Amino acid sequence: MKNARLKVIYSETFSDLKLFYRDTNLPDNLIANYKPGQIIQEKGFTDMTSIGGGLSENFRYLIASANAKDLSKFNPESAKMGHFLLDTIAYFKVLDIQKIDNKTQVFLLNIPDNSLTLFKNSTSNLEEQITEKARKKFSDKINLALVPELQTEDWKERTKLPIGMSDNGELFFDDSKIKIESLKRIEINTAKKTIEVNKNPWWKIW
Repeated sequence: MKNARLKVIYSETFSDLKLFYRDTNLPDNLIANYKPGQIIQEKGFTDMTSIGGGLSENFRYLIASANAKDLSKFNPESAKMGHFLLDTIAYFKVLDIQKIDNKTQVFLLNIPDNSLTLFKNSTSNLEEQITEKARKKFSDKINLALVPELQTEDWKERTKLPIGMSDNGELFFDDSKIKIESLKRIEINTAKKTIEVNKNPWWKIW
């Protein structure tokens, strides 16, 4: 993969990155389908909220995305729920799975569909940094007061299904088909505005 293309992919993925929440109840056998480093695909629209309150269900998706659509621009009611949407056929990398007592958070990074091999075969310090923030958000928010606008039947209906699989646990995408290469460590130096891979400088990204 050429440096210019890598620059575009990392800019598209991490520039303007925001965190979103989606809570539901999932049985243990579905939760067990998620593995750190896994690439998953969601076929349908992904409804999520920018408002992070307490967790009333047993499971939370924390989703990092730079591509979510703000539906409050089209519907004032959506503003009350902090309603954002990802289009159909969205891809994610599972960055982390965290469990506190009987509640679980899976942290997903929304990635471009042309970058599956790259993200399957690499890790980066940026991924580690946002994962650390995700873990802190879960521990800080898990017992906060519930957000009433996110407890409605309509919202729970929108967010009840698992991401990346059917409601019986069949994964929509088999990431074992992605070509496996040697795992690369990508260092992104935001202070110097350069990207380094294995401590060898590559390109300016911002």
